[in-house]
Amino acid sequence: MTHDEELQKKYDYPLSLVKELILEFEPDVICGEDHPLSWELYLNEGETNGILGETQNEYPRLIFPLCEEMGIEFVPVNWFEEDVFEEEPFERYDSNVKSELENKLDDWKKKQLSLWKYGEIPFNSYEYDDVTKAMYEWLHTINPDVQNIEWNARHYIMFARVKQAIKKHTGKRILCIHGADHNYWYYESLGKLKDIKLLYPLR
Repeated sequence: MTHDEELQKKYDYPLSLVKELILEFEPDVICGEDHPLSWELYLNEGETNGILGETQNEYPRLIFPLCEEMGIEFVPVNWFEEDVFEEEPFERYDSNVKSELENKLDDWKKKQLSLWKYGEIPFNSYEYDDVTKAMYEWLHTINPDVQNIEWNARHYIMFARVKQAIKKHTGKRILCIHGADHNYWYYESLGKLKDIKLLYPLR
């Protein structure tokens, strides 16, 4: 996914295409980038924004109601601890260095977006993933403390939740939906598991 609605329009990735892909895959289970407490809040109180206002629009607009309509089990796998670590990647640097690093990150993101159409589904290609992985490896060299928590630890926990879903739903069709920057990590991690058939990209 790209969570940004303007980018969805600009790069031909509307929610109608996301719905088409979901129906085409026919999942029994969807593992989504929503926090378990946010999912619980939605179920109990109908709150669509999440515990910190973090739930992305595609969930209440498409994924949650589609799961209810089609009888698809939704498994929330996101993780964050907002009170534990709030430092931004470049915060520890002085203003001049910070500006240089921000420009460098902008260059990385432009390179990412230049590859948006390499696959049949926008942002879903090995070329996009290779640049994304390199960008986050660069970010790790700049501030490993932040990246180890906000990116690496988060992925380990998200992936652990996906593995629990796989174990619980043996033989079922499980679709993982998340921001496109997570693709490379999911693909590499899931590829190490035995006794599953991994399909990526979906087309």
